[in-house]
Amino acid sequence: MAKLSYSIQYEIRPAPPYNFKLTIKKPAGWSLFTNFEIYEKGTIWTTTHLNGVLAGVKLVSKGTTKNPRIIAKLFFKKRPDGAQLAVMKNLLNHNIGADDDLSEFYRFAEKDGILKHAVKDLYGMHNTDSSTIFPDALLSILLQMTTLKRSNEMMNCIISKYGELAEFDGKKISAWPTPKDLEGHDAEELARTCKLGYRAKHIAKLSKKLASEKFPTTKELESLRPEDAKEMLLELPGIGDYSADIINPHGGFPIDVWSAEVFGKLFYGKEPKNNRDAVEKIKKEGLRRWGKWSWMANATLIVRVVQADPEKT
Repeated sequence: MAKLSYSIQYEIRPAPPYNFKLTIKKPAGWSLFTNFEIYEKGTIWTTTHLNGVLAGVKLVSKGTTKNPRIIAKLFFKKRPDGAQLAVMKNLLNHNIGADDDLSEFYRFAEKDGILKHAVKDLYGMHNTDSSTIFPDALLSILLQMTTLKRSNEMMNCIISKYGELAEFDGKKISAWPTPKDLEGHDAEELARTCKLGYRAKHIAKLSKKLASEKFPTTKELESLRPEDAKEMLLELPGIGDYSADIINPHGGFPIDVWSAEVFGKLFYGKEPKNNRDAVEKIKKEGLRRWGKWSWMANATLIVRVVQADPEKT
């Protein structure tokens, strides 16, 4: 267990509109950084890796959706130097969507025949991500071909068995493992320990690849052309078209068999005859309708569907 005894506190002023609870504690049940984080009355305690360093994170909302203000407290094993700390702060701001101005999206959504119904309840929700693509890649593999309940069981097992347990601010919270944490564990062990099935071979290969090779960070992928970033992601073990669209920081319109049914009803008023065959058609329609806002439109509507009927997942 890592005891994170050094702390530093500062203020974050996200770009409005920014709803802290909807962004940090997604109503569909997804976590910010780890399944074991704690959320209580406008405060979250969680763990992540910032610039390769394990960090405890405490975020407290002190503002409103129109005038957001967050008190952030970071916890480390030892004090980082000034330059390193500046990088960490910038990464955290980016990870929680604080530097992403979505005011234009919400003005656009409020006039859209489909989106206006979702953003009425989800106004101010921002996208969040991790500093490296590894947690998101693991998540996308564990979401494949199963229910959200089963995915969460596999995630909980991987995090608790292989992630580092951090103690800070009176809390003990496990972080997602890094590629180094998993590279020494073969597919058979992973499959047996966490009941991963075929996913274990992908995770074992992915861990070894990312532990031995330098792969762009999430922010570095943003500097590439969208198609180039996606091409790099498609080279990763276990990552197909749908998973790459989810991980790609440039967004897109990720559609799988389940979401094809959701968007088929929204676009055409009825379920597709064959969800799998309809994936490409629906993906093109989403991109046509919403253009640069396709990713936010997709995420907002999926959150709304899962929020309304969690049993479907």
